[in-house]
Amino acid sequence: MFKAIIFDCDGVLVDSEVLAMRGERRALAKLGLSYSREDYMRRFIGMHDDAFLAAVTDDFRAQLGAAPDDLEARLMSARREEMKSLAVIAGASDAIRSAHDNGYGVAVASSSRAHFLESKMKRMALWELAAPHIYSADLVTHAKPAPDIFLYAAAQIGVAPEHCVAIEDSENGVRSGVAAGMTVWGFLGGGHVSGDHGERLTTAGAARLVNNHADLAADLRK
Repeated sequence: MFKAIIFDCDGVLVDSEVLAMRGERRALAKLGLSYSREDYMRRFIGMHDDAFLAAVTDDFRAQLGAAPDDLEARLMSARREEMKSLAVIAGASDAIRSAHDNGYGVAVASSSRAHFLESKMKRMALWELAAPHIYSADLVTHAKPAPDIFLYAAAQIGVAPEHCVAIEDSENGVRSGVAAGMTVWGFLGGGHVSGDHGERLTTAGAARLVNNHADLAADLRK
């Protein structure tokens, strides 16, 4: 039934979500805006930077009157500092190879800005495995949880959305894939995953949960 596998990047291929969340929450707390880990994940993980910054700016206005003029610079600086510890998620390259070897179309559909996406994928030696079908939400009008980036990726590889499986780690990402008409598998192998994360992905619409890339690669060989 499935002809293509479309991977999210952050939290699925590279273990960046836990790092970004740590740096961003630290920077926001210093400015007087604090979030619990669970609330932060539920609201912001999987969002494009523009949507994330708009939402955080709204929170500043509601709680503190106004956001600082250098909010974006502070957040990006804190994120960059954490990204020095970036690592590939174990087995990611094997999962991409397994998808290729078993005849699936392969794409990456990410909320990351294009230059960040390219930098992370190349740094983690994943770019060549997925290229040329690596797509940033910079290319579409509406980022996740809207379906645009998944629909764009499916169109580029020439596979109808109903024949695609989207691999997603966030509620926003799951909603995006579901809205695109794809089957979504919730991925639980990222460092940010804890507690009831799987239940929340299922509630958002994930058809099944995948614990790690070894399990995913095995499923793709069936």
